[in-house]
Amino acid sequence: MSKVFKRIYTYNFLVPAAIIYTVIFIIPTLMSFFFSMTRWTLTDWTFIGLQNFIQFFQEPSLSIGFKNTIIYATVTCLLKVVGGMLLGVFLTGKIRTKSYLRSMVFFPTLLSTIAVGVVFSTMMHPTTGLINTTLAQFGIEGPDWLGNTNIALLSVASVDVWKGVGFATIIYIAGILSIPEEYYEALQIDGGNSWNKFWSIIVPLSRPATNSVIILAFIGGLRSFDLIWAMTRGGPGFATDVIASIIYKQYQGGFYGLATAGNVILFIFVTALVFPLSRYLNRKEVDL
Repeated sequence: MSKVFKRIYTYNFLVPAAIIYTVIFIIPTLMSFFFSMTRWTLTDWTFIGLQNFIQFFQEPSLSIGFKNTIIYATVTCLLKVVGGMLLGVFLTGKIRTKSYLRSMVFFPTLLSTIAVGVVFSTMMHPTTGLINTTLAQFGIEGPDWLGNTNIALLSVASVDVWKGVGFATIIYIAGILSIPEEYYEALQIDGGNSWNKFWSIIVPLSRPATNSVIILAFIGGLRSFDLIWAMTRGGPGFATDVIASIIYKQYQGGFYGLATAGNVILFIFVTALVFPLSRYLNRKEVDL
């Protein structure tokens, strides 16, 4: 009887978290699935089955949105992984100002995404922006960063990386510092150099940090909206339209059921990509 009581007593501590999770996540998720099959307003709804999903897949710019979403997520994820690892290695080295530099690298993560988008939109203006004005001082004609359909998406992605690489760096710093010193001492005895230290110890043994950065950065890229909307609103044309921006435009047009169906599709799309990726990465982890 005492064991049963202890088990019930232990589970009681989970009840508050379970209630909060149910109210904030489970119930809204189930409601989203339901309202995605309705034509609804704030005061009324009509059940229409799968019509919203059929109409959403007929959206003219949807194929561009899917392609841009994949490109944006892949580019930002790769750059955050590479940049975060290199900065993590540098900021765990023997440098005097590493505490200050860590703060500076992490600082952009704390800034408002909308504010960052507005500032960089101004800086990337083709004629009066700070970037092209600076390039002109060296005789270089800068491109129209956000107006050129070929580079607009990559321009926004670069800002996303600048803002988010600090978070990836912090994860890598934690992962690198958790590697036991014995590995470094063994490498030193064997006559290994800095490259051997990086490639043979840091890269494989910081794989859990790498996996975390990949998953978080990839999910963030697939769901990205606020920075893209603040900088380009999906333009020029559909050059930077992603799935989330298409959904937002439908909300703006008053097609709430259609937009809700789009959110459900985005949820399924992200889950379908991230779940197998997560399982694959977890199988590759190296135990210390």
